[in-house]
Amino acid sequence: MDFLPTLWFILIAVLWIGYLFLEGFDLGVGMLMKAFARGEKERRVLLNTVGPVWDGNEVWLLTAGGATFAAFPFWYASLFSALYIPLVLVLLGLIFRAVAFEYRGKVHADRWRTVWDWAIALGSFVAAFGIGSMLALTTTGLPLNANGDRVGGPFAWFSWYAVLGGLAVVGFAVIHASAFVALKTDGEIRHRARRLVGRWMPLGLVPMAVWAIAVALENGKWFSWLLIAVAVAAAVASWIANRANREGLSFMAMGVFLLAGAAAIFSAVYPVVLPSTLNPMWNLTVENASSSSYTLGLMSIVAAVGVPLVLAYQAWTYWVFRKRISAAHLPEPHDFDPAVGNAAGKEIQAAAGNGN
Repeated sequence: MDFLPTLWFILIAVLWIGYLFLEGFDLGVGMLMKAFARGEKERRVLLNTVGPVWDGNEVWLLTAGGATFAAFPFWYASLFSALYIPLVLVLLGLIFRAVAFEYRGKVHADRWRTVWDWAIALGSFVAAFGIGSMLALTTTGLPLNANGDRVGGPFAWFSWYAVLGGLAVVGFAVIHASAFVALKTDGEIRHRARRLVGRWMPLGLVPMAVWAIAVALENGKWFSWLLIAVAVAAAVASWIANRANREGLSFMAMGVFLLAGAAAIFSAVYPVVLPSTLNPMWNLTVENASSSSYTLGLMSIVAAVGVPLVLAYQAWTYWVFRKRISAAHLPEPHDFDPAVGNAAGKEIQAAAGNGN
C-alpha cells in the first residue's frame, strides 16, 4: 500500500478532529443560548466568548471538505452525493447561524434579538447533528453500488447510525461548550456552567462512546480498543478536574477524549474510507478512492507550508483573547441614532477639509 494515501487519510482525520474540537464548543455555545443563558446579559456573555474565533473555527470544515475532494475524489463524490439532503440542511444551519451572529445586535429590541437567538440555537443544533450523522455514516456505511452511487431514494442514508452520530456530536458539543464557558467566563454563569458539566457529562458523552464501541466491535482492532480506553480515562479525568474547579484541565481532558475517541473510530475503519452496506467488495478504500501519487505529493508540499501557518495564526488568536469575560465587562446595548451619526460624519468631513 502506498504511503501518501495513508498519510492523507490521517491528515483528513486530523482535520475533522480539529474541527470537532474547535467548532464543537462554539456550536455548543450556540445551543446554550436558549437552553442555558438567563437573560440578555448572559446571552451576550456567551456570544462574546466565541465572537473572536467562531468564523476561524469554521475554516477547518472547509479545509476538511477541500482536502477530501483533492485527495480522495471518489470518496468525496460518493459521500456528498449520497448525503445531499443532510449536507444542504447543515449548510443552511451554518448560514442562519452566521447571519444571526452579525445581525443580532443591530437593533435594540427584545423581539428582534429573540428571533436571532433562535436562529443561532437551531442553526447550531442542525449543523452539529448533520455533521455528526455524516461522519457516523462515513464510518459505518452507505448503500453504495459498484460505481459508488447511492442505491435507494433520497432518504436511503437514514439509519440509527445517522441518529447516533448526530446525538454524539450534539452531546459532545454541549458538554464541551459548558467546559469552555466555565473556562472563559466569571461570576454566576461560570459556576452554573461548571455544575452543568458535572451533572450532564456522562449522558452527553455516552452517544460518542457507543459509536466508537460499535465501530470497534465491527472491525475488531486491538489499538482501537486501547484508544477507547484512553478516551474513557480522559472523560473521567475531565469530570474529576471539573469537580476540583480546574476548568482549564477539564477542558483539555475533554479534548483528549475527543482525540482518542475519534482516532479509535478512524483507525478501526482503516483502510476503508466509505463502506458499502450492500457488498463489502464495493467499499471505497484509501487505495481505490485516492488521487494520483503526483497530486498527493504536491498537496503534501503545500500542506507542509500552509498548515503550520494556520495553526500559528489560530494559536495567536486564542492567546490574544484568552482572558475571562463577565457581564460587568459589557456595555449597555443601544440603538444607532442617525442624527448623531450624521453630525459626527459632518465633523469628520470638516476636519478633513481643514486639513487639506
